[in-house]
Amino acid sequence: MPTVRDATMHLLRNLGVTTIFGNPGSTELPMFRDFPTDFRYILGLQESVVMGMADGFALASRNAALVNLHSSAGIGHALGNLFTAYKNQAPLIVTAGQQARSILPFEPFLHAGRATEFPQPFVKWTCEPARAQDVPRAIARAYYEATTPPCGPVFVSVPVDDWDAECDWVEARTMATLNPGDPTAIAQLADAMAKAQHPAFVLGAGTARDGAWDALVALAEQQSASVYVAPYASRNVFPEDHRLFRGFLPAFQERMVALLTEHDFILSLGGPLNLYHAEGSGPHVPEGTDVWSTGDNPAVLAWAPVGHAILGNTRAIAETLLTRGTHASRPKPARRPAPPALNRAVLDDRLVLQCIMDTMPANAIIVEEAPTSRPPMQVYLRLNQPDCFFTTASGGLGYGMPAAVGISLARPKARIIAILGDGSAMYGIQALFSAFQLRAQITFVIINNRKYQALRDFGQTFGIQRVVGTDLSGLDFRALAKGHGLPTGRQVTDADALTEALADSFATNGPTLIEIQVD
Repeated sequence: MPTVRDATMHLLRNLGVTTIFGNPGSTELPMFRDFPTDFRYILGLQESVVMGMADGFALASRNAALVNLHSSAGIGHALGNLFTAYKNQAPLIVTAGQQARSILPFEPFLHAGRATEFPQPFVKWTCEPARAQDVPRAIARAYYEATTPPCGPVFVSVPVDDWDAECDWVEARTMATLNPGDPTAIAQLADAMAKAQHPAFVLGAGTARDGAWDALVALAEQQSASVYVAPYASRNVFPEDHRLFRGFLPAFQERMVALLTEHDFILSLGGPLNLYHAEGSGPHVPEGTDVWSTGDNPAVLAWAPVGHAILGNTRAIAETLLTRGTHASRPKPARRPAPPALNRAVLDDRLVLQCIMDTMPANAIIVEEAPTSRPPMQVYLRLNQPDCFFTTASGGLGYGMPAAVGISLARPKARIIAILGDGSAMYGIQALFSAFQLRAQITFVIINNRKYQALRDFGQTFGIQRVVGTDLSGLDFRALAKGHGLPTGRQVTDADALTEALADSFATNGPTLIEIQVD
């Protein structure tokens, strides 16, 4: 009979999960005895980095990724990026070691007490199998749970002695999970949209996960609808130079309503629409506006404060609406204005993003974790191809740098450009080692303003003039890059030097780092 290890690897192979991300400990070692040559193990130097790499890989490859962590301490280190994976709806199978079953009553040295409860509520399903023989079947269920919309991470705790036990083979099977939405509700939505005078579409990251780009461009053009990106969307969802694209909605109630005032109909796809970063007041949408929300996450649809909701795949719903609609005779909305001209003598984050836009190769994928620079990025770095932008949906730090490594593994022919704030970079700096080991095609761009500027800016919301704990002066990212194996990083302080450094990086086979001292 096969061992639990044999049966699990056989199952994972047939599911297409042959990349394992981990930071191993003693309770995980038996899983990797006689490690198969057709699998690859991606080492991360810290568990949060491991989780971020797996998250990026899963989203970019559109399949589940397997993460192997070390008992309770390893799970604890990874919880921040597990929260991000949950918000990203990334399909992850997270496994962790547990001490041998025979000594669990004595709470041994690496005992994971209440193991299945620890990662909650940021996992869809958790399990510590009752018998060793049940481990492969638990991994199988974990895969199907993780990849069923709304996708997300799941967790399986495996005692160390289970891997060598004998068990039966478990074969992979298929599950059809696409939900096209209720036909009657979609017909009502189509009728409401046809009556609108000034319709707007608000697109969230769910449309990118559903592959709805082409259908939504066609639907927007058919309906002459204004298109906005939902607050804090973690993916790019619509061509940003398209004549119907109007920009990005703020995560502040009053400002959002003011921007949407001209519209009598709002269709939110893959949202959420009403995602806020601070307390507000007044209506959630303009008075009299008809609001419809669609997406695969029933929780998001349930807490939406206003409007009608349809649970379903946004691509399928958009394609159905296309077949039911006709080309509208509405006047075209006003175009989004061109970005203001910049002074090349002043190297601020706006100019940095303009330089990246002007020089990046056609196959570039942007991974961003620079909160201060997100608003200027939305103005000066316009993205017009699907699946070329990833960021965190959680607001937590430490995702961008490791996610860039995972995305590079999933898209090896692309040039990954990781745009990171100096503070954000320090939460996942160990990912430089993994990038170096894998010769990943990544340009790490560190925008160094020597402070947690986003926190200082937000302090003004609370009337705080001096925000403590935000001074980051003294960090040397060139030295950090060299210490993790990369060639000596470059530091630039003017636009010409930045343009040269970017060109050199894009021509380099392997990872590079550019530290930009901005005004």
